[in-house]
Amino acid sequence: MATIDSYDFKGKRAIVRVDFNVPLDENGKITDDTRIRGALPTLKKVLADGGSLVIMSHMGKPKGKVNPKFSLSQIVDAVSEKLGVPVKFAPDCAKAAEAAAALKPGEALMLENLRFYPEEEGKPVGIEKEDPAYEEAKKAMKASQKEFAKTLASYADCYINDAFGTAHRKHASTAVIADYFDAGNKMLGYLMEKEVKAVDNILSDIKRPFTAIMGGSKVSTKIGIIENLMDKVDNLILCGGMTFTFAKAQGGKIGNSICEDDKLQLALDIIAKAKAKGVNLVLGTDCVAADAFSNDANTQICPVNDIPDGWEGMDAGPASRKAFAAAIEGAKTILWNGPAGVFEFDKFAEGSRAIAEAIAKAAKAVNDSKVAKEKADAEAKAKAEQGAAAQQQPQSQTATTGSSIWSGGTYTNGGGSTRVYTNNGGGPYHAPQQQPTYQAPQQPQQPSNNGNGGGQPYIPPTSSCTGPITGSCSTAPGGEVWW
Repeated sequence: MATIDSYDFKGKRAIVRVDFNVPLDENGKITDDTRIRGALPTLKKVLADGGSLVIMSHMGKPKGKVNPKFSLSQIVDAVSEKLGVPVKFAPDCAKAAEAAAALKPGEALMLENLRFYPEEEGKPVGIEKEDPAYEEAKKAMKASQKEFAKTLASYADCYINDAFGTAHRKHASTAVIADYFDAGNKMLGYLMEKEVKAVDNILSDIKRPFTAIMGGSKVSTKIGIIENLMDKVDNLILCGGMTFTFAKAQGGKIGNSICEDDKLQLALDIIAKAKAKGVNLVLGTDCVAADAFSNDANTQICPVNDIPDGWEGMDAGPASRKAFAAAIEGAKTILWNGPAGVFEFDKFAEGSRAIAEAIAKAAKAVNDSKVAKEKADAEAKAKAEQGAAAQQQPQSQTATTGSSIWSGGTYTNGGGSTRVYTNNGGGPYHAPQQQPTYQAPQQPQQPSNNGNGGGQPYIPPTSSCTGPITGSCSTAPGGEVWW
């Protein structure tokens, strides 16, 4: 597979899968443009290198039907402003060949919501899973999905996936489309590269305890990650919509909550596997339930296994949040993927917020511990260095009246051997490691040829120093010690 930095985009059209599923207010205005800003480095790279852009994304859950509420036309102006070029708009993502072909270097085109076509997600519409004809409809949809992906691929010369939030799903624009580009013309965008490297770095250097948090609506989309992590983690938190699949699998009553009925056994298998591997599996025990899928819905707190009919779980409840925080506390490695609730609605974002706060607290604790250890290590090192310096520091003595202190220089004793000593003139005495014995010469040398080191005539000492020089050597008034 190619890399975005090594690829030559000059004169080429790149179709880029981004995640522009941004939250909008009641007037269709973006309330948080984080996802748009996250994709800008990749989009600007293509344009700066002389290429053109076909931008594709989904928004919301229109379930394979056109719904103006989820139209990407609402964010075109905002994307244009952030990207720095006017972005054209194709109102039908499956009929944009002409608009894509007309793009010139430096230009950009955004396709309408991919999920207005059921082929994007590859799920049959208008038929229930319990219907005997469902499996046949599913096969037909998979074939149709390939054609849909082939159409999208025909718009460009190369494909870039920069939608980390949806990359795990086997949708037409995130997985199937890649089959229509050779290895040299498909790559990850900067955002995807960053996230993949971050995960690799974490899993290659795990500091324990290791807590992984998997959120989102479906067990099926996370099963690969869950199974891979089962051999690595100490704590595994499963939250979000998948909570209710686990609750129902264990005999719970979940009202109108989202649930994958065909994955109930899979949920039980995950519980059993976690127990067998000694993994602390943390599942939500209560939830914030609502009587409608809306930020304005009525709410109540209830157990995840006892949700009234007509109500659906929308967020983790207070008890669940405490359990999640307890599993996160003390962790030195944390991997989080997916929300704890329908965070797009402020009323149901508290579970995800509680997880974020618990992670921040754990990270601060780890950092504080690291800083404290570094400080203690630095203090210990400084103390050790001071101790070593003190051991190396020579002992000193203070000269007394009429004494000469020996510490370095050259003198000759009566036996003719030479050592290095100096008369410090009453200064500190530094004892040599091996202290020789000084004996006054038997026959003093002639004054005309010798001095006492200070340039003065030699005067024979009236007293002598014998034995090791360990302190001071006294001489008679006016006498000098020869060296």
